[in-house]
Amino acid sequence: MSHQPFRNWQAIQAEVLRRIHAREWPPGHTIPNEADLAREFGCARATVNRALQSLADAGLLERRRKVGTRVALHPVGKATVDIPILRQEIEDRGLRYRYQLISRNVEAAPPHLRTEAAALHITALHWADEMPYVFEDRWIDTETAPDALEQSFDEISANEWLVTTAPYTHGDISFTAQPATGALTTWLNIPDNTPVFVIERTTWDRDAPITAVKLTYAPGYRIHTVIGTGPMAF
Repeated sequence: MSHQPFRNWQAIQAEVLRRIHAREWPPGHTIPNEADLAREFGCARATVNRALQSLADAGLLERRRKVGTRVALHPVGKATVDIPILRQEIEDRGLRYRYQLISRNVEAAPPHLRTEAAALHITALHWADEMPYVFEDRWIDTETAPDALEQSFDEISANEWLVTTAPYTHGDISFTAQPATGALTTWLNIPDNTPVFVIERTTWDRDAPITAVKLTYAPGYRIHTVIGTGPMAF
């Protein structure tokens, strides 16, 4: 029971987010109903409803009439670009997916991750119908996401694991076209200096970095853009 009432929906939203990020309410967990939360927070039920609906609109909660509200299992929402789990993206195109872990090492974090903690460095290749689809070069902050150290990532990709297990608040993303060189040409099976599409993304839990990833796509990749709001995928 809270000792201090929550007077507005923003305060309730912040508390719900805190419980999600602290894993008090993990993915898939059904949270208390609006009436119980209103009693706990010392406010009107309508205030709770507005707070929960705002989080549902952002993709963090799933609400179903007569069933209840639960923390989203797969909080994949929309910023300006819809970026699903890579496995789902490939399978949704009717292609056969295969994942290949290339390397997994604990190393000093690169400057762009902005952390003093050690980082888990993962490189992997995602295949579509036995053709290289995207090369993944990822760093995971082991202080923000310590459970990553227990994962081998030889069967499930870091992309999919993070989306389903690591809560986040925001991220930044960039898109570039670059010439492929070095090992990339081998992994993607393309000639040297072939233009490729690159997505670089960093995801945060408030002020703490979770992961930074560089995704280099084989030629022919097409991205679909949408207009919307909400959390980003990893």
